[in-house]
Amino acid sequence: MKNLINEVGIENSIVILLIINVILLIAMVIAIVKILKLNKKYNVFIKKLGNGKNIEEDLETYMYRVEKVEKQNLEIVTDISDLNKVLRNCIQKVGIVRYSAFKDTGSDLSFALALLDESNNGVVLNGIYSREMSNIYAKPVKNGQSTYTLSDEEQEALQKAIKQDI
Repeated sequence: MKNLINEVGIENSIVILLIINVILLIAMVIAIVKILKLNKKYNVFIKKLGNGKNIEEDLETYMYRVEKVEKQNLEIVTDISDLNKVLRNCIQKVGIVRYSAFKDTGSDLSFALALLDESNNGVVLNGIYSREMSNIYAKPVKNGQSTYTLSDEEQEALQKAIKQDI
């Protein structure tokens, strides 16, 4: 390198470096001008694409909304899961049988009604109607069985309820 500088001379080396710097400066100015033109074209394109609005702002707004909806959906899924847990213990199956408890009363005014949850737990109600009075009896049911003796009508109502699809 020293040999090259000595042969060319210090003054000439400075001139050559100055010329290289001017060429690089001109190239940098040309690059900046091209970048500014490209940026202007990009902004015009984005506005055309967004029907006069800046589409970048719209995209940011939509991304914010999407994130908000994702959070809401997660909350909804959690709420539905909680509701499903609660619903398992609610009355979901119903079986009813109307019958005439006594020969002297017509019109099938007595009834047996089974009310069960998802696990076939619940109650069987039996309403017995006569001309002088009306009585209702309740018998608990666990897993489709009662510890109390069930009449034929109560058993039929219970089986109707158990056979129902949820």
